Amino acid sequence: MSAEGWRRPARAEISAGAIAHNARALSTVLGSTKLIAVVKANGYGHGVVNAARAALDGGAHSLAVALVDEGVELREAGVTAPILLLAETPPDTIADALAYSLTLTIGSLEGARAAVAGATRHGGTHPVHLKVDTGMHRMGVAPGEVEGVVDVLVASTAIDLEGVYTHFSVADGASGADRTFTRSQIDGLDDVLTTLAARDVRPRVVHLANSAGALGYPNARRDAARVGLALYGYLPSAWLGGALEEHGVELRPALTLRAQVSAVRRVRAGEAPSYGRRRALGADSWIATVPFGYADGYPRRLFEAGAEVLINARRYPLAGTVTMDQLLIDLGDDEVHVGTEVVLLGTQGDEAITADEWARRGATISWEILCGVGARVPRVVVA
Repeated sequence: MSAEGWRRPARAEISAGAIAHNARALSTVLGSTKLIAVVKANGYGHGVVNAARAALDGGAHSLAVALVDEGVELREAGVTAPILLLAETPPDTIADALAYSLTLTIGSLEGARAAVAGATRHGGTHPVHLKVDTGMHRMGVAPGEVEGVVDVLVASTAIDLEGVYTHFSVADGASGADRTFTRSQIDGLDDVLTTLAARDVRPRVVHLANSAGALGYPNARRDAARVGLALYGYLPSAWLGGALEEHGVELRPALTLRAQVSAVRRVRAGEAPSYGRRRALGADSWIATVPFGYADGYPRRLFEAGAEVLINARRYPLAGTVTMDQLLIDLGDDEVHVGTEVVLLGTQGDEAITADEWARRGATISWEILCGVGARVPRVVVA
């Protein structure tokens, strides 16, 4: 693990209150559908333990992670809520997953056999969730192969087929084609459930919806919904905000990136700060150095895209190429002192810079921005 930079004036503030608020808001939309808080990828950059505790405080029923190690970290931090592994576990790590009471995902016939063998060796009965591939084509059992996989699972007394689920690929899309495809995925899983019911196999937990599905497709709100991005205060697409408005709730971004000015100098017009000398100053300017760079999650491409930071509740542009550890800010004639607070992502006064803004400027998605906050940036939990 990378060393966290506690001795450097830069940090990520994680609002536990915002995550808990978002969990409550989403639960209001979901109604009787249980909220599975997705805290993989270090809690979408917010810290897996921080995010998990806050989501559970806000009413989440259970958690979901991608890796056994993520689940182990939560258990060792004292988290006792159910934890679903969203990827099929390699055979050599099944024993660890079961030892830490993590719920396995079954995504193949080979995975089913490995889970049965591992659960039998471990002893007792262990819940698993069967993932069905209805069109994402990343992982999961093809609908036509589900019965063969289920035969392996239900034949074992060491396995409890607790859940069945699928994953949407375009639920955030607003086009007619995207909506039609999402509805076809819902229908596809329903067909599988009908087939299983005819064999008297009725899993107790059915879940289809991600954040977009939970907000945009009421008929995808089944026993549970797996919510990731929205838990941290962002919508997968703007059109999905209608469900929140309908229920009189809103989301709050939970992450703020703060730093302090570490140096200030006056630079003459015509000089071109930073690597590559990519932009000459049009006038004499004060240039502030900020100890945060692309190794910390500030995308290098944001300089050319016109990104700004907040100082004294005003927006200021970058003065040159983003470097590994530092940014240079063009203050014009506004002089600041060493130690002045800089907000890179978040709110200061009436101004706000969001992950959505970074994503638009950087031609990427908000998920990547949040997950990209570097491991060496300290996560400080605030209210």
